Amino acid sequence: MGQQSGLSNIQLELLKLYGNNVSEQQLFDIRMLLAKYFAEQATTAMEKIWKDKNLTEQDMINWTNEHNRLKNRP
Repeated sequence: MGQQSGLSNIQLELLKLYGNNVSEQQLFDIRMLLAKYFAEQATTAMEKIWKDKNLTEQDMINWTNEHNRLKNRP
């Protein structure tokens, strides 16, 4: 079993990149790849929820018109 470091598996993997000096363009590209990956994961998860709950565009419109704020927030 590996040593406990307090870092997640993705943090450990990304730390391996620090040994390589990359250009600003490469750094930007890596950030964009990570952003795209996580955006796609979120989209897939949301599409599954919509499908599982049989949600429609009208449901979304209705939600945008709801007022769910609490009057007295601590």
